[in-house]
Amino acid sequence: MAVPIACTRFSDNYDLKEELGKGAFSVVRRCVQKSTGLEFAAKIINTKKLSARDFQKLEREARICRKLQHPNIVRLHDSIQEENFHYLVFDLVTGGELFEDIVAREFYSEADASHCIQQILESVNHCHQNGVVHRDLKPENLLLASKAKGAAVKLADFGLAIEVQGEQQAWFGFAGTPGYLSPEVLKKEPYGKPVDIWACGVILYILLVGYPPFWDEDQHRLYAQIKAGAYDYPSPEWDTVTPEAKNLINQMLTVNPGKRITASEALKHPWICQRERVASVVHRQETVDCLKKFNARRKLKGAILTTMLATRNFSKCGRSIIVKKGDGSQVKESTDSSTTLEDDDIKDLDSVDTEHWVETTVGYNRFPTEESEIRIVCPEKPYSQLSTNSQGSARRQEIIKMTEQLIEAINTGDFEAYTKICDPHLTAFEPEAMGNLVEGMDFHKFYFDNVLGKNCKAVNTTILNPHVHLLGEDAACIAYVRLTQYMDKHGQAHTHQSEESRVWHKRDNKWQNVHFHRSGGTGGAAFGFSSHK
Repeated sequence: MAVPIACTRFSDNYDLKEELGKGAFSVVRRCVQKSTGLEFAAKIINTKKLSARDFQKLEREARICRKLQHPNIVRLHDSIQEENFHYLVFDLVTGGELFEDIVAREFYSEADASHCIQQILESVNHCHQNGVVHRDLKPENLLLASKAKGAAVKLADFGLAIEVQGEQQAWFGFAGTPGYLSPEVLKKEPYGKPVDIWACGVILYILLVGYPPFWDEDQHRLYAQIKAGAYDYPSPEWDTVTPEAKNLINQMLTVNPGKRITASEALKHPWICQRERVASVVHRQETVDCLKKFNARRKLKGAILTTMLATRNFSKCGRSIIVKKGDGSQVKESTDSSTTLEDDDIKDLDSVDTEHWVETTVGYNRFPTEESEIRIVCPEKPYSQLSTNSQGSARRQEIIKMTEQLIEAINTGDFEAYTKICDPHLTAFEPEAMGNLVEGMDFHKFYFDNVLGKNCKAVNTTILNPHVHLLGEDAACIAYVRLTQYMDKHGQAHTHQSEESRVWHKRDNKWQNVHFHRSGGTGGAAFGFSSHK
């Protein structure tokens, strides 16, 4: 039952609990309603830091959320305005992201994908019936109500949503996430409700095979693919997908928005409403495997952007992005797994041409390997005042040296030296974390205490092909191949290879490692070599 909009202070009605996530101007915390004991998620916006335009967006988001009451939409229960803060009280959704849940399932079939997209379409249809266009449908905004089996899919994050009259088509500005943008938005043509259906088509494609229909390392080529509707159904993974599923995708990914299927029509498609008869029930292990890698890349991108935004290094590129981290148990703000873009956020750039916006891309292909390639693209002009090549070369060598010192601390099991080089809130994404992003030093201390220096007699590490990318004066990213040779307890020699990347930030004239990513590694040691007893 909805809680009536209160005119009292937030603290009169709710007790605040732990933090669930954080954005540029807001924090999300669990809260408990005093009168009922019910738990909610409170999005607390610091209105002192908001521009007039940002405040209008906040009011728009609250107004839209009040209109939407549906079992497949994260619901707004309360909105409280105080002098310096605005509180939005939403459902507390604890099941995490839909895409993360899928890869943890023992069984996943085409019929399961049909059930997922049906719930998404139900939420979109409710939005459209109420004159709302979401504009940012993507995996990060598809959450599960709880950890229980069969929990409802919930659509979240209405920060970019707009209100439209009927089937109105107009230019509402450039907004969305690169891989999910529709052709009409990229062409800067009038648009409306059909943009959400295009994004649903992209999501459904991923749900069936674990990789997206449109992708290219070069954003110009990516946008050209989308504008042309240039996707296909390659063998062998699409050979086992039913024709009806492909037919629905085709109707969703129709370039002409006027001919694109609507949400209500899609819900009547045989592959959805006659799922038991039409959709295949064969387990799709290859899809799950690809989706794990797809999820890993989304997390890495979000982690790196969170790190860089926290250190304010992207401000040099003239762009503001709202990013947060969390486990899915909150109302999500606009995040990157690909970055959410809105043209109001880039008014300081020379051009509104999105190809020149700051963009973080993590490379993968249709048949991804475990490697992740990080490429940071910034407009040239903001970097024209960066240091000379010789100064840049010296800083690159400094980053390589710091990386070598950090690895030496790992090899010798010197936790004290390790903590001096790393930020206390170091984030890490590595195989030992079981696909999760971990923060802080406790996860690493376990390996120093129990593995490093105890299971190996001698360790030698070689860094191959180090590539340093400078991010302004006080931040850098290094990627390299790490080759580790070691002797186990029994005198046996082993060699281990992994691909690593680290984000460094300079504070008080001292470099600190703030984010670490490793892929290609195996075994039980979190720092790049297996423990052999």
